[in-house]
Amino acid sequence: MRDNRSLDLNLLKALDALLDERSVTRAAERLGLTQPAVSGMLTRMRVSFDDPLFVRTQRGVVPTLRAMELAGPVKQVLGDVEALLQPPTFDPATAEFTMSIAATDYALHAVVLPFLPKLRAVSSGVRVAVRPLEHDRAQMQFERGDLDLALVTPETAPPDLHARHLFDETYVCAMREGHPDACGPIDLDRFCALDHALVSYSGERFWGVTDDALASLGRRRRVALSVTSFLILAEILRSTDLIAVVPRRLVEGVEGILVKESPVSIPGFSKIAVWHERTHSDLRHRWIRSMIFETLAVT
Repeated sequence: MRDNRSLDLNLLKALDALLDERSVTRAAERLGLTQPAVSGMLTRMRVSFDDPLFVRTQRGVVPTLRAMELAGPVKQVLGDVEALLQPPTFDPATAEFTMSIAATDYALHAVVLPFLPKLRAVSSGVRVAVRPLEHDRAQMQFERGDLDLALVTPETAPPDLHARHLFDETYVCAMREGHPDACGPIDLDRFCALDHALVSYSGERFWGVTDDALASLGRRRRVALSVTSFLILAEILRSTDLIAVVPRRLVEGVEGILVKESPVSIPGFSKIAVWHERTHSDLRHRWIRSMIFETLAVT
């Protein structure tokens, strides 16, 4: 069995040049090599293909039948390699691929919702798959290619990922526009006396960051309702006299919801986007990420 490990791309280029030029001298000029170098390459090719490949004549060299059989496949291989080495191109208008994004329902509202109309306006072929954020599985999902982008806080971001700061969020007090306490500010005593709703992803706790802030002041509030999703909260507030302390982006500008400053100072949080090295240089994913960044820069 012949050992083809010595058959490299340069030998195929030399074979292609010899087949076109039918002259060692002209092939050497085309390749930018010396005539002895091309002759040496021909010797190696004869061993690899177990055929003379070219026969010398007074006018140059004539390819053997085996060499003629190789002409088409060699050009195909060289053409394929050339195509692989060309810089990738990307046209949003004709692109068709799927982008997988992990997000909480808050990030879905604050990031994905304003981004989607801009995406659809320029690229109808790009599909977006939003999946629940599973912090304990995110690293594995990135490595397996099941996840392309995650919207997280810096504290919960998986290690060794690329990251971009999106925005800083603050908390506000939200209630329905016709709420009995809609007029004027709410002081701390009234705030603690009112019935509150909060979002707890576990669906069991009646305690959150607001309660931590109140506890530091020696105060407590009355939490009457705990839900597992931010997305239902606006409907609950519109139909009851409950109030809620929520991220500002979730309720600002929402019809029927009144936003007030909270009488207790509550630390905010930052939202970042993270992605794996696997997609870092991909033109399609870079374009999607840049569109998300640009969208949030003007909201």
